[in-house]
Parts: sequence; C-alpha cells; structure tokens
Amino acid sequence: MNGIGTATVGTRRQHTLVGSVLGHARLAPGAAALVWRGEEVGYGELLARAERERARIRDLPSDSPLAVPAAKSPATIALVLACLLERRPLLLPSSTLGADVRERLYEQAGVRHVLTPDNLPQPHAPAPEPAAPALPDGAALLLTTSGSTGLPKTVPLTAAALDRFTAWAGEAFGIGPGTTVLNYAPLNFDLCLLDVWATLAHGGRVVLVDPDHAAQGARLVDLIARYEVEIVQSVPMFYRLLTDAAQAEGRTLPSVRHALSTGDTLPAPVRAALPGVLPGARLYNLYGCTETNDSFLYEMTGAEPADRPLPLGRPLPGVSALLVTADGGVLDGPGTGELYVRTAFQSEGYAGAAAVSGAFVPHPEGADGQRWFRSGDLVHRAADGSLTLSGRTDFQVKIRGVRINPQEVEHVLLEHPGVTEAAVVALPDAVAGRLLHAVARRTPGSALNSLSLRGHLARGLPRAAIPSALRVTDEPLPRTSTGKVDRDRVVRDHFTKEN
Repeated sequence: MNGIGTATVGTRRQHTLVGSVLGHARLAPGAAALVWRGEEVGYGELLARAERERARIRDLPSDSPLAVPAAKSPATIALVLACLLERRPLLLPSSTLGADVRERLYEQAGVRHVLTPDNLPQPHAPAPEPAAPALPDGAALLLTTSGSTGLPKTVPLTAAALDRFTAWAGEAFGIGPGTTVLNYAPLNFDLCLLDVWATLAHGGRVVLVDPDHAAQGARLVDLIARYEVEIVQSVPMFYRLLTDAAQAEGRTLPSVRHALSTGDTLPAPVRAALPGVLPGARLYNLYGCTETNDSFLYEMTGAEPADRPLPLGRPLPGVSALLVTADGGVLDGPGTGELYVRTAFQSEGYAGAAAVSGAFVPHPEGADGQRWFRSGDLVHRAADGSLTLSGRTDFQVKIRGVRINPQEVEHVLLEHPGVTEAAVVALPDAVAGRLLHAVARRTPGSALNSLSLRGHLARGLPRAAIPSALRVTDEPLPRTSTGKVDRDRVVRDHFTKEN
C-alpha cells in the first residue's frame, strides 16, 4: 500500500474506559477525580452522582440517543459517565450554541430527550426518519465538528474507539493514579477525550478550567502552579495567554512535564517562549480531526526554523495516512496532496444527512477494504519525508488569476512578533472576482499598524497574496466553540460594510 506510514496498535492489557473508572472509584473512592472552582470531587462521589443519574436514564426509551448540553461542571461529567455506564449513545452539543442550531443537531442525530444535571429530561418531538444509516453498533459519544462552515456535523464514536484511545493516551503520557491534567477545552471538544476521559480512566486528577476565566492568562498560570499540573493540552490561543502572563510576572511552571499544542498553527513567538515558561516539559505538536481523533504527534526539539510550520510528526499507533493528488492518485514522493487518514480511534461516518458528504471514502486506488477520512487538509511532503500542513482544499482561491492559500498568508502574519492572532478570508469583488481581506490582533502595548504589517507581508509573500484590506485590532478574534477562529464572524464584524 502506498502511504505515509503505518503503525500497529501494541499489545496491552484489556482496558475499557467505564470499567477503569469504576475500578478506581471502588479501590480509591477518596482519591481526587476532578477539581472545579477550588473544590475537589473524589472518585467515589463522582460515581455516586453517576449512579443517581442512571436511575432516570433507565426510565427513558432506549430507541434514540440522548443529548446533554456540554456546560462544564462535575455534574455534567457525572451525567455523561452515567450515559456511558448505561450504554446510551450521547450527543454532546456546545452549551453556547443558539437554540435553532441545537434543535437542528438534535434532529440530525435523532435525539428525543435532552438531559441536564439533576433536572427532568426535556422531551422533544420524535425526529424524522433519518435518510442516513442508523448509528453504528456500540456508538457511545456523539461529538460535533466546529461548525465554522455551517451546521456542525455529528460524529459518532464507538465505545471500542474510546477504549483504544484512552488506553493509548494513558500509556503515551504516563497518566496514572494522582497524575494531574489540565482541562481547558469545552467538554464537547474532542480534546476532552485525553484531558478528561483518559485521565479518569487511569485514576488521574482533572483540573477543570472555568470558561469564565479561560481568557485570563494570570488565572491560568495560578491554576497550573497551585495544583502542580503535569500534563497540558490545548489550542495555541491558550499558550499565548499562558506565556504572556507568565513572562509578565516572571514566573515559570516547572511541574508541567508534557505540553501538547493542537487545533491550529502555533505562532513562532509562542514556540520560542514556551521552553522558558515550562522548563521541565516535553513540547508536542499534535494533529488530528474530530472524525479520526489524534493522528500524528511531533515532539519539538527547539531547533525548528521559526519561519516554517511545525512538522506533523509520526503517526500514532494504528494510524495510516495517504497524500492524494487532485486527480485522485496516491503520491509517493515529495509533493503536496490532500491528507487521507485511517485511525484506530475514528468514527465510522457522520450521523444524519451529513453521512452522504463523501468525507469517508474507500482507498483511492482500491488497495484495501477500509474506510478512509478525507481531512480536507493539504499536506506537503519534503524530500526527507517530513510532513507539514500547507492549507485547506476548501480554502484555495484564485486572486487575479494566481492560486492563493489564505492559510499561508495567516502563517506569515503570525510570524510577526507583534501579532497574536490573525485571520484571512477571500471575499467577492465586483472587479477582481475575489480579494483577500485580513485582520490581525496585535500584542498588548504594541505600536504595530497596517503599514508596517504590509511591509512584513511583502517580504514573505508574492504580491498577489498580500491582502487588499488589512485591519489591525486590539480585540480578540471571534472563535467557535472548539477554539478555532470563526471566519464567518470575522467577515461580519470587520468587513460587512465594505461588501
């Protein structure tokens, strides 16, 4: 088979997520499972809460998935655990979604009952007969994509996939009884499979970051220091907040031994600052999609060129990947193609109407009978075999006849030391067809302006790739529930009047 690389899942002792949590609750009921707003919740208490929730779950019809809005709290985690114990498929929508979007998600997944902690279920009219196949056997968690390009898609994960992932994560990062892990992401985000569920499966302690304080770097520093957090996984925005606050206060966080960045490009200034703030940590770039879970892991050495994106690294156990060209052929040598991925942790396909989207496909050359996920990410393979992200297939645009990747423009913007966030979008233009528009958030206290930023872009980009409109702001860019820049809102907030 032509591919980037294939790893096999090693032989491990039998492990199930729910069985392991039950075991820890029975063997060490007083051990801390969660920390929330300064209070600890022990494994015994967490299980007792879950058992109370199970009683009302049993009274509900078992012919459809349940839904739990993912408002972060120990009560929500106990309710999710109760659904897993009852083997009831569970949709976890973001608690910040509008009512209309939530209702459409419930319809897409076939949800008839919505649960909130310690309240009666909220009944919903039976969903229409789905056009797509039913949920896969053993479906456990139904996660959702970010919805940055429309209605979020529902991604069913089986209990077996969760078991395999939590077993791998615990072994890979040395999570065991008493290991303290920070949870920054919302509970509906796939990062929680490591932050929350792998930690609980291995007897660790999860420190939950209150969403009300998620943008306050000083509070994040205090939380990690107070609880001597050992493992951190988050998006680059978190690391920007953390390093800025720690450097401003002259503090370091020596307890952290593993720090993983995922979900977006880690800006070079943040990369440079991390070793000083986290002096005892191994630093990683982690690549994955909600549909496949984590797929590639790269450990940073400190010698990576600042003007290049970090490599994807090695495939995780059980992961296979291909680069596929525009004509559908598998690329063997150097070049750029769309990344196709198959993992031991992946979904078998979207639920509802999105099941026919064409994202889950056979091998492009018919080399096996497996289902592959078309990531939509363009990946470049260098002559030495190293892989780096170069953009998105759905972001490619032509500007005055020249094909441009807006994400490459964003990367150059983020290389500027005065830029903390950036977004580039292509908008219709009556004369040129499409033109690039960019917004850059400058670092606090920076005197950066659009003129100096244009000079920076001109040194690193062809003329056609320099945005026609470039705005500098001091305000945070809008983000989706999963922490990615919300480009639709960027357009509405900054460029609607121009177009």
